[in-house]
Amino acid sequence: MDIADTLTHPFPPVPDADPLDRPPDPTAAPVVLDARVVTGSGGGPDKTILNSPRFLDPLGYRMVCAYLRPPADRGFDVLRAKAAKYRAPLVEICDRGAWDWRVVTETLAACKRERVAIWHGHDYKTNALGLLLKRFWPMRLVTTVHGWVQHTRRTPLYYRIDQLCLPRYERVICVSDDLLESCLAAGVPARNCVLLENGIDTTEYARRQTGAEARAALDLPATGLVIGAVGRLSGEKGFDVLIRSTHALVSRGLDVRTVIVGEGSERANLEGLIRELNLGDRVRLAGWQAEVRPYFEAMDVFALSSLREGLPNVVLEAMALEVPVVSTRVNGVPRLVRDGNNGFLVPPGDLGALTTALAGLATNPGLRDLFRAAGRRTVETRYSFATRMSRLARIYDELLGV
Repeated sequence: MDIADTLTHPFPPVPDADPLDRPPDPTAAPVVLDARVVTGSGGGPDKTILNSPRFLDPLGYRMVCAYLRPPADRGFDVLRAKAAKYRAPLVEICDRGAWDWRVVTETLAACKRERVAIWHGHDYKTNALGLLLKRFWPMRLVTTVHGWVQHTRRTPLYYRIDQLCLPRYERVICVSDDLLESCLAAGVPARNCVLLENGIDTTEYARRQTGAEARAALDLPATGLVIGAVGRLSGEKGFDVLIRSTHALVSRGLDVRTVIVGEGSERANLEGLIRELNLGDRVRLAGWQAEVRPYFEAMDVFALSSLREGLPNVVLEAMALEVPVVSTRVNGVPRLVRDGNNGFLVPPGDLGALTTALAGLATNPGLRDLFRAAGRRTVETRYSFATRMSRLARIYDELLGV
């Protein structure tokens, strides 16, 4: 269903009242339904969503993960597996297209069946859907704004829908400062805006093997420097800049290899650039990987070359796994990476600056060791997932008057 169309067309029919049309049981743990639209294997937000129920449960909340997905999308098997791994209750709702009003009725039925007390949206569609469903089921409205990093011809429309929806939400959680400022500019009352940055499970993300062991398992050379990156192969990730930077480093005589983990629409263009620069033995496009940890553990340096981001989980994961980070200075990243202290920051799209920063780490093992320790310490003290979820539970407490 395309929720954009609900803003200009009549609402669909809603089922008559049934025995489930009673409010949530006040003696039971409040139920939070996190709703998200997804295709394929998902992205960064899904790591947070699917890992949340087991952290919220001891804090007094039962969380259900509701995903709207195309009915024949085989990529969703990956998210099913992750939900099973994290013991996350999963509700699947088939999203068959722009005029499939069954999305509305099926999601409403799920809200009634699960006795939902808090609706937590994660994108423009679920934000609009939550506003609609609240007309028929009593629940508090929360959303997390993750940011628009992949721009398409419809992105301005999606922005506009969010601008209409967000001011009507009771709490708008922003994962970075710039997103908070954007929400305020869109008319969200300051009292409803909350900065809550991403976190990471430091127990799960702890190094299990040495770099040499990881390299051997991935058939990477035992010598030289491995630069790694993880993300969707799309224009906003700036992987073309990273590949050109690899070429510049090799031209300086440095023994480096770059491995990019991910899949996407830019693969053909990136493959063409690799051939053009004669980097076939120096740059590997590893494709989508169900388990990324071995690649992180094989890296000597993690590079984020993105032109746009919120606060990317991959940087948190790299730092937690003790991989030195070079990142573009985008949005929430400077709050996490302090230039020269626990990583390097460079301007987005600046080939020279990225190359200089990578060369600085390539030629200075002591600095890499310093960034490894400082990065892990930063995540442990400021970005642990348990701390983030405790803060989220307090937001829910405020809404429900607990």
